[in-house]
Amino acid sequence: MMRGKPDEDDYWNSSKFKAFTFDDEDDDFTRLKESKRAVNSIRSLVEEEDEEDDVEKVSWSGEPVGSISWSVKETESSIRSTGEVRDQSFPKIHTAPSLPKNSSGYSLSSLFKGKAKTGSFQSFSESFGDPSIRNYAPELRKPKSEYKDYVSDWTPEETVKRMQQGKVYSLEKFRSLQDKLLLLDEAVNAHDGNVITAVLIYLKKSLSKEILFRELITREIALRHYIHYLKEIGEQKLLVELFKSMDRTEDMALMQYRDHLNVRDENKRRDFLKNCLSFPFSPDDATHVQDHYTLLERQIIIEANDKQVESSGQADIFKKYPRKASILNMPIITTLYYSCFYHYGESDGTFSSPANIRKTFRISDKQFLLTCLGARAKLKAWFDVDALFTTKNWLGYTKKRSPIGFHRIVDILQKNNAPVQVLQDYVNLVEDVEQKISLAQKYKCHDVIINTYRDLKDRQQLIVYRGKVEKGSSEYRKIEEILSNSQLRWKN
Repeated sequence: MMRGKPDEDDYWNSSKFKAFTFDDEDDDFTRLKESKRAVNSIRSLVEEEDEEDDVEKVSWSGEPVGSISWSVKETESSIRSTGEVRDQSFPKIHTAPSLPKNSSGYSLSSLFKGKAKTGSFQSFSESFGDPSIRNYAPELRKPKSEYKDYVSDWTPEETVKRMQQGKVYSLEKFRSLQDKLLLLDEAVNAHDGNVITAVLIYLKKSLSKEILFRELITREIALRHYIHYLKEIGEQKLLVELFKSMDRTEDMALMQYRDHLNVRDENKRRDFLKNCLSFPFSPDDATHVQDHYTLLERQIIIEANDKQVESSGQADIFKKYPRKASILNMPIITTLYYSCFYHYGESDGTFSSPANIRKTFRISDKQFLLTCLGARAKLKAWFDVDALFTTKNWLGYTKKRSPIGFHRIVDILQKNNAPVQVLQDYVNLVEDVEQKISLAQKYKCHDVIINTYRDLKDRQQLIVYRGKVEKGSSEYRKIEEILSNSQLRWKN
């Protein structure tokens, strides 16, 4: 359908679609500016409405925003949200029962402006007059003088007192040598070993060892604490250097000798001890080190030989009593006991001979007798036990003698289950009569008791003892024979 010219113009002018022109400003940027103007107009309307209506701005609990009570509650809520007070030295704020939450007439724009209604602010006198507000109000910070525990500007005397009281302290502020020495002297004057050691540990870390050694020489108490501390922590090398700087050569030698404990291999330990022989020991210490080296050297030889003999099965003693442990690094008395047990009777020329060990290491007669008696009694070698105490005089008469009391020998024999006859022989050798009777009664040596009462001519005690033995036994008959002997002159 054809349209006329006027109709066509009306169509194009009335349509919502427009033709493209270079002068058209309806682009994205234009729309953005229009949106911004619209938002600004809305904000101005809201502000005007707030100003015209004079809306009261309150918090969720009904308090006017900007007032003192509102500020106090905001502070309290922030402290409660953290869960704990930063500094434990400040008292905690005690909270009062929370107010019920009311529906708020709080406007959205007031969140950004914080503008309150005229007359909504409370005066300071009114705020602090309110009990609920006083409970929420934080206390003022304490004076700085009360926080000296957290300030490290203490004198040496104050620092030492704090260390003794277990309070916080710091030694890092003492930087100069003079300050450090003053601190050490103050610790020594306090007579507190823990404080002295703590200061010495700090000086050890902060001073060179040459300076520290030089200053400790003139401070005997601090020096003793420092030596003890180095021994406890195992600083052997530093301890040796300390003794060397002080010209204490004997102490230095002993510290170096102590290092043999760290050597596990017996051959390397023997070589180490051999090198120690050249150290500047005192005469007594030098003898001890020499004996230690000689003993270990012999133990290595005895151990190697006995191990071979035991594995080959050549000796009956090792079959009947197998070795339970190695003899290496054992004390001298243990080595002597081992020698008396496995090598008794060997010639004096062998390293394992008990007599050779006794002579080489200068073992006393008493110690040798006790050790040898224990070993031979363990083997039930009673003949060897008798030989230990049997001596001959120049006329050829034999007699039993002992450097220790025979009552101790009786106890040792009884512990090794010696027979009654053996026990009776040695109980008879006890000189004290009462002790002899007591031992005889303890170990049931009836013949000893009967013969003792007979020698004492004590008829009454013999009659009393007759009632203690079994009637018809050999002991009972022996007592009857003694009592019926008319030749005896009784004292009662």
